[in-house]
Amino acid sequence: MKLENWTVKELAGAADISKRTLDTYLDARAQTPPVTNAVKIAKALGVSVEYLVTGETASTEVLPPDIRSIVDKLQVLDAQDRAAVEASLSRSRFAT
Repeated sequence: MKLENWTVKELAGAADISKRTLDTYLDARAQTPPVTNAVKIAKALGVSVEYLVTGETASTEVLPPDIRSIVDKLQVLDAQDRAAVEASLSRSRFAT
């Protein structure tokens, strides 16, 4: 929530759960949400349920071979080349 600069009410709306329900997951007693709500919250935040629970990404995450190849190539670029790729993607029809 902090990274997105969302209030509890905004996250609750994005996750399609009530603010009161979300408050029960976030208060000092931290009730664990049922899986269905954990999935909704994770999707709203753009993270995996594992990340939502542990704060860590899965080390066994598998990417399709074509995407893995692109990621591998990006990882060896210097900062200037990465910035150029990012700028190009930002201008593309795929930019969000």
